[in-house]
Amino acid sequence: MQRLLSLEMVRVTEAAAIAAAQWTGRGMKNEADDAATTAMRSMFKNVPIHGKVVIGEGEMDEAPMLYIGEEVGNGEGEAIDIAVDPVEGTELVAKGLNGALAVMAIAERGQLLHAPDMYMEKLACGPALAGLLSLDDPLELTLQKAAFGLGKKRSELTVSILDRERHAKHLRILRDAGVRIRLLNAGDVAGAMAPSFPESGVDLYIGSGGAPEGVLAAAALTCLRGEIQGRLMPMNEEELNRCYSMNIMNPHEVLTMERMVGKGDVIFAATGITQGDFVGGVKFLAGDQAETHSIVMRAETRTIRYLRSIHYMPSKPQLDAYLGQVI
Repeated sequence: MQRLLSLEMVRVTEAAAIAAAQWTGRGMKNEADDAATTAMRSMFKNVPIHGKVVIGEGEMDEAPMLYIGEEVGNGEGEAIDIAVDPVEGTELVAKGLNGALAVMAIAERGQLLHAPDMYMEKLACGPALAGLLSLDDPLELTLQKAAFGLGKKRSELTVSILDRERHAKHLRILRDAGVRIRLLNAGDVAGAMAPSFPESGVDLYIGSGGAPEGVLAAAALTCLRGEIQGRLMPMNEEELNRCYSMNIMNPHEVLTMERMVGKGDVIFAATGITQGDFVGGVKFLAGDQAETHSIVMRAETRTIRYLRSIHYMPSKPQLDAYLGQVI
């Protein structure tokens, strides 16, 4: 893929983040999500790709979401698969909490797993543990392997997990093992990325979250040299059939990074909506300006870029579709 697409992707996530940030703390998560999605769709119109959404916000009849199968871009460039989450952490935006992101990943056509919208069991780690752990292992053994691989005592490990009732068993095991626990209100993609950033202080990410977010995390970790393993968790026959329809014939297999994002180049971009561990949140400044903080990464070169951008809003007429709509 052309490296210039990295900046194009950041422009898309920046627009989504600015749109969603207007709803910060207003308790209206759907409005924030709709605004970010509208912004993304508007910005995609000028991107020189023949893009297809393979992981989006829903099906075609759920517009205005960027639906699975939607064609985006100006149709003049490469054939690209796109995974998007316009607001990763809608509850975080609604409540004005830290950690919300506008996220997307792109890869060559046919490379990204078409992940069905269901739960996925996950295990994510940083580069130091990549290749050493297995999702098939009991959690107790995973903790032992992680401690050995990092040269730490088990009590020195920090494990991140979403704060959900379904994780009660995981939490009992973690507490019995004496590890430190970081509970997340939301933010499945950022949670999986955290162990690959030493400054986060997190060693492992475990538990279940959305399958589409698992693919987005796999794209990021491919660039970061970390690792995520996943296993779909279909709850009924309808969800099993959904897997089969998306060419996942063994829904209970352990999904490796290669299975989720392929072997080719991947570009991942994220812009902070609210303040986070890796990037800052949107700030609305005097003089009709907005400040954004983004990260963009490319697997082929393993380049990681942080961008701080100042946007003069009156010079961006393409953003009128979502600006100024807050009551």
